[in-house]
Amino acid sequence: MKKLIAFLMALTLVLSLCACGPSKEEAKKSDLDYVKEKGTLIVGITDFAPMDYKEKGSDEWVGFDADMAKEFAKSIGVKAEFVEIDWDNKIMELNGKSIDCVWNGMTLTDEVTTAMDCSNAYCNNAQVVIVPKDKADKYKTAADCKKLSFAVEKGSAGKDVAEENKFNYTEVKNQATAIMEVAAGTSDAAIIDSLMAAAMVGKGTSYEKLTYTAALNSEEYGVGFRKGSDLVAKINDFFKNATKDGSMQKIAETYKIQAALIK
Repeated sequence: MKKLIAFLMALTLVLSLCACGPSKEEAKKSDLDYVKEKGTLIVGITDFAPMDYKEKGSDEWVGFDADMAKEFAKSIGVKAEFVEIDWDNKIMELNGKSIDCVWNGMTLTDEVTTAMDCSNAYCNNAQVVIVPKDKADKYKTAADCKKLSFAVEKGSAGKDVAEENKFNYTEVKNQATAIMEVAAGTSDAAIIDSLMAAAMVGKGTSYEKLTYTAALNSEEYGVGFRKGSDLVAKINDFFKNATKDGSMQKIAETYKIQAALIK
């Protein structure tokens, strides 16, 4: 009798676990269907002006990528929601369905394109060196920067470039923090995206005493989705149409990045 009870209890446990797992229909559901059913496109981002950021006193995410994500979400009949992520964990967040895409000035590196299905490139970029303005003349090339201590964002293209050049670096939360490290004097320099550098340092910004010098590479931005996602075809069509009707250019002009767009 005890054996029968134990068997029945084990069977009940197995059945309950099966019930908790995804149904066959759920497993077959495409990314587009999944997003439409819940009514939201969850976009993984970091604080990265001019692509994704909040104006002072506002809780709304704005920027070129944020505005484009809102328009893309609208085009597929849902709303965009933004989740600030640890950039080093972006692939895990995507595969775990905490987010539906990574759309944050993401460089199309080999690591990214291997782990995600990505959109066509939509924007040109480079990794540049940030230094105090009064030291800019000393650090115009990668060779000039060999003895500097750098701050770089975890899991970023900036970190990759630092490793390629065998720079001494410390990883920080995001690119905004990397700039703060230089301003505070706790790092000699930072490596960040050129688009962010143009928006964040120099005359008329909060970091007027900083500037950007050496361009360490050239690269392109894309949007990342889960492997096999049918949202990739949707976003490529969206980019094509937004380029054709001028709406992409208009948003780019708002954030002064129109020169970087890939036509």
